[in-house]
Amino acid sequence: MTQVAQPLTGKVALVTGGTRGIGAAIVRRLARDGADVAFSYAASRERADQLVREVEALGRRAIAIRADQAVAAEVEALVREARAALGRLDILVNSAGVFVTGMVDDPQADRAAFDRQLDVNVKGVAAAVRAAVPLMADGGRIVSIGTTGAVHIPFAGAADYVATKAAVAAYTRGWARDLGARNITVNLIQPGAINTDMNPQDGPFAKTLKGLAALGRYGQPEDIAAAVAFLAGPEAGYITGATLNVDGGQSA
Repeated sequence: MTQVAQPLTGKVALVTGGTRGIGAAIVRRLARDGADVAFSYAASRERADQLVREVEALGRRAIAIRADQAVAAEVEALVREARAALGRLDILVNSAGVFVTGMVDDPQADRAAFDRQLDVNVKGVAAAVRAAVPLMADGGRIVSIGTTGAVHIPFAGAADYVATKAAVAAYTRGWARDLGARNITVNLIQPGAINTDMNPQDGPFAKTLKGLAALGRYGQPEDIAAAVAFLAGPEAGYITGATLNVDGGQSA
């Protein structure tokens, strides 16, 4: 019987927004690669408990922790609880995010939704990193999920959303400098069109987004999870401050 390589054996990961779409795929992949995994969820305890059972079936430890990514105190508590429960923290994956669109000249724009998007997508990521760094072992890994829209905006009304992801891209480069002396790498993955509940491959944007990709199709959450696993693993130790586009050639 062929032995499956588990390059993350002995590591502990925390994935924010881990119960749906890309986040859930990341949790499964890191566990499959040998890591024990804590992950956060916002609403569905049932979905979170099911994912815990999936991870445990792989022989790994798992814990689901409810946290509102828009509230810095809850994010900080999430990091502390994850580390206390699993004994250490080696990998932080910032996957939680919200997607709110709106034209800049729309007088009916939902300002509260804009503020929450900023809180989740930027401030929540910063809170997680600031809380994790003092608890993380030297040689740790930080990976955030952005969007190729931060560089190439495919449609009108996306400015507020892509601006939050562009901020995380800038933070990634800055944090890589801040943490280089501790050999902690900080990298960003920018997905293109990925088949999720938020943006299904048969949804209203599908035809346009497929046309933008050189491969002419959507990616799957597992494509992003594979990239995260690489950046979290031992073979990516000399990669930091980098942006990896996983977009089927959309940004080519």
